[in-house]
Amino acid sequence: MKLPVLAASLMLAFGAASAAPDLSPVKGKPFTWDNATVYFIVIDRFNNVDPSNDHAYGRKNDAAVARGFMGGDLAGITAKIKEGYFTDLGVDALWISPPVEQIHASTDEGTGVSYGFHGYWARDFTAVDANAGTGKDVRDLVEAAHARGIRVLLDVVMNHTGPVTPEDTVWPADWVRTSPTCTFKDVKGTVDCTLVKNLPDIRTDSNANVDLPPFLVAKWKKEGRYERETKELDDFFKRTGYPRAPRYYLMKWHADWVRKYGFDGFRGDTVKHTEPGVWKDLKKVASQAYEDWKRTPAGKEGIEKIGNQPFFMVAEAYGHPIADGRPFAYDDGTKVDYYDNGFDSMINFALPGDATQSYETLFSKYSGLLNGPLKGVTVLNYLDSHDDGHPFDAMRAHPFEEANKLLLAPGQAQVYYGDETARVLKIEGATGDANLRSFMNWDQLKNNAQVGLHGVAEVRDYWARLGRFRHAHPAVGAGVHQMIASSPYTFKRTYEKNGVSDRVVVALDLPQDRTVAIPVAGVFGDGQTVRDAYTGKTAVVMGGKVQFDMRAPVALISQD
Repeated sequence: MKLPVLAASLMLAFGAASAAPDLSPVKGKPFTWDNATVYFIVIDRFNNVDPSNDHAYGRKNDAAVARGFMGGDLAGITAKIKEGYFTDLGVDALWISPPVEQIHASTDEGTGVSYGFHGYWARDFTAVDANAGTGKDVRDLVEAAHARGIRVLLDVVMNHTGPVTPEDTVWPADWVRTSPTCTFKDVKGTVDCTLVKNLPDIRTDSNANVDLPPFLVAKWKKEGRYERETKELDDFFKRTGYPRAPRYYLMKWHADWVRKYGFDGFRGDTVKHTEPGVWKDLKKVASQAYEDWKRTPAGKEGIEKIGNQPFFMVAEAYGHPIADGRPFAYDDGTKVDYYDNGFDSMINFALPGDATQSYETLFSKYSGLLNGPLKGVTVLNYLDSHDDGHPFDAMRAHPFEEANKLLLAPGQAQVYYGDETARVLKIEGATGDANLRSFMNWDQLKNNAQVGLHGVAEVRDYWARLGRFRHAHPAVGAGVHQMIASSPYTFKRTYEKNGVSDRVVVALDLPQDRTVAIPVAGVFGDGQTVRDAYTGKTAVVMGGKVQFDMRAPVALISQD
C-alpha cells in the first residue's frame, strides 16, 4: 500500500462521492473466540467522567512523568460503550486492566515516584480501587457491554501483591516470599522468586493452610464486611476441599468477580512465573462461577446477547512466539503446554517483529501454524501493548499498514487503546514502559489532528471499516488463508466449522488513480452479487473477477 497518499485517497474515495456509501454493519456469522477482536484498556488512561475520584486514598500529583494516576475510570469506559465507540470498531471483547484496590502510596525504585495506576499492584483483591470507581461501576460496565454483544475479560494477577510502602504492609511470610529476585535462567529462577525487587511473590507453591493477613482482617472489619467475607471463604473451602493455601484464596477472590459481575474470561498475567497447575485450577473455579452467574437474572439476560459460551482464558507467558506452537519453553529447555493448563489462547509476542515481513509471508506463515501445530487452539496477536518496549510503530508513521497486519492476520487480534487513533507511544520526559501509557488522544480524534502524515479521524475510520468486516466474518481470523494474486495483492480466507461456512476475499495495495478488477474465482462464481464492506458497494462477478465503481485502498469482499 502506498501509505503516504492513503489519507488523500480516502478523501478522494469518500469526500467526493455523490452519495455516502452504505456502511451499516453486515449481519455477522456466529461469534467464535478464534476470530475475536479484543480491545485492551488501561482503565486510568482511557476516559475520565468522574474527576471526584481522581486521587483516592490521599494519592498526590507527585509522580514521575506518566507514572501517576490520570483520572480514567470505569464509568468512562461505560460511557464509550454506550456511545457505540466499540461497536463501530467491530470489537468483540474488552480486556480491562485489573480494577482491584491498589497500594495506596507510591514507590520510588529507580524510575521516580510511581503509583499503581495500571492495576498490577494489588492491596485487596476483593475491592474495587476508588480511583477506578465502585462495584456499581463494574456492574454497569459489564452489563452495558453485554447489552451490545460485547464480552469483557478481567486481567488477573496470581503471581504477586503490590510493592511494600510505609502505608502498604508486606503480606505475612506464609503468604509471600520477598527474595530472591528472579534470574530467569531456569524454572526455579523464574517461578520461585520475585519478579523485581520489592514486589512480593505469592507462595503459589505452598499447600499449607494460612490465616488471613491481619491487615485484611482489620480492613474488612472497618468496612463492615468481615463476617460476610469469612463465611464465603469457609463455604468455598468446604465446598471445594482445597487447602487454605494462598493460591486458593486468590482463586476464590478472582472468581467472585465473575460470579458477581459476569466477566466472560480472564487474561492471566505473568503466567510463566507460577506453577502451571495454578491456572488449571483457576479455570475450574472461574468456570463454575461463570455458570453460577448465568443462572442469575443478569446472567440470563447477558447470554441472550453474547451467546452461551464457556469461560475463556488467555495467557501472558512473556516472550512466547506463535512459531513455538503449543509449548512454552523456559530458558533451561523445560517446556509447558499452557493450553493443557486452563488456557484457550496465548498472547503471541512475535507479531511486532513478524510485521516487518510482507503481507503474504506473514499471513501464510500464521495460517499454516494455526491450521497445523496449533490446530484446535489459537493465539492473541498484538502490535503494541502496555509493557512491550519494542512496538511495531511507536510514532504511528504507518497506521494503515498496522491495521492491515493486525486485523487481517490469522488469529485473534488485540487492539491496544489508541491503536486506532494513532496514539503516539512516546512521551517527552518519560522513561521505559511509561511511554506506552499516555492518556487516550480523544482531542486529537475530535479535531482530526495530524499525526505524522495522517489525520487521526481518517486513521480511525480505516480501522473501523476493517474491524467491522472482521467482526462479521470468522473467516478473517479463524479461516484458512490462500493467496489468489500477487498484484494487486489478493487473498482468500475460508472457514468451515461447527456448521458455519464463511468465505471472504481481500485485496490490498489497490491503485488510487482508477478502479481495477479483482480476482475472486474459486470463491465466488460468475453471476453472484458480492459486497465490498470497505465502500459499501455491490457488484456482480464476471469472468472470475469483480470490479466496484468506487476507488478505495482495499477491498473487503463477501456475500451478504
